Amino acid sequence: MSERRAHIAALDGLRGFAVAAVLLFHAGLVRGGFLGVDLFFVLSGFLITGLLLGEAGRGRTALGAFWARRARRLLPALVCAVVVTVPATWAWGTSTQLRFALDDVPWVGAQAVNWHYITEQIGYWNASDTRVFAHLWSIGVEWQFYLAWPLVVAVAARGRHAERVVAWLAGTGALLCLALMHSLGAAVDTTRAYEGTDTRAAALLLGALVATAPVRDLARRVPRRAADLVCLVLACALASAWAVTDGEKAPLLFQGGLFLHSLAAAVLIVLMTHVPGTRAARAAGGRLPRRLGEVSYSLYLWHWPVYLLLLPRLSGLGHLGGAAVAIGVSLVAAEVTKRLVEDPVRFRAGWARGRRGPVSVVALGLVGAALWVAVPAPAQGAGTVDVSRLR
Repeated sequence: MSERRAHIAALDGLRGFAVAAVLLFHAGLVRGGFLGVDLFFVLSGFLITGLLLGEAGRGRTALGAFWARRARRLLPALVCAVVVTVPATWAWGTSTQLRFALDDVPWVGAQAVNWHYITEQIGYWNASDTRVFAHLWSIGVEWQFYLAWPLVVAVAARGRHAERVVAWLAGTGALLCLALMHSLGAAVDTTRAYEGTDTRAAALLLGALVATAPVRDLARRVPRRAADLVCLVLACALASAWAVTDGEKAPLLFQGGLFLHSLAAAVLIVLMTHVPGTRAARAAGGRLPRRLGEVSYSLYLWHWPVYLLLLPRLSGLGHLGGAAVAIGVSLVAAEVTKRLVEDPVRFRAGWARGRRGPVSVVALGLVGAALWVAVPAPAQGAGTVDVSRLR
């Protein structure tokens, strides 16, 4: 396996571990599995900053092309998931779930559902079980970061010491986000600290920091045996945090816990990708985590609506049996979406060649908008949801 392919396999594997943690958390099986979202954030910051710096090093940062690639990578599966989830909620969800789904759809379309929840004071930790799009707050954070950070890099990367400037901006920005989260995390409702783009950008910026030349060069000087030891310690620390962290009740979560988790993930990523042949990279690049990582985006999109709509109907299977079925259904939906929607649009294959791909996605979005208008909103106060099967 070439160094480039090993690099990609290891990062796909980390995505696989991250999405597995989130799935198990939402199934009530891993207490701190929500921290997998932070690993997603760090990976995203690392990858897009590396791409942007690579373009800048070749003399030009094509922001329009960058945003088009991001849209082609992320929008088709998102539109598909939303368009299917709305009628599925109408057919199988409660009146409360349907009412909130219709309320959230415009904000999902604007990639700002996290700020909708913050503004409406919809507590993430105690209200998401009634909202089929509650998990999309993190997609909103990433999209908002994708819009702002490339502009910063495009300007900062023009000078002689471009990557040092970008590293300084990323590190300083991450510390400012930490300070803001520390301040906001003292509130009774921590949704603002947990879902705010300005607080959660710390993880994305730490990923950006370790993608810059100063950090890459430092990582390359680490001997492989030392890198193996550090990666083992960091992987164990992350796994321990996922196993024992108790949501918003964790006393240090907003006082530096999330930041330290993201910092550990960032160091792990840079060592795995820039110290050749580490055992951590080989383990993460194994077939199962890599394959799970390849469908992680669609799997993340589908799993929460599937859980909310399906788990209450699986009570006869017991907690573990119901969770296993729901995860299996989510995996099937993710694989179908990847094969029939994500990959064709992303790689311009088959029906998605030329302008047909974007036109098809826009048409599907219009179908979703029509459904949003056509599905009648239930009366206020109608319907309840049994949350005993979740979390």
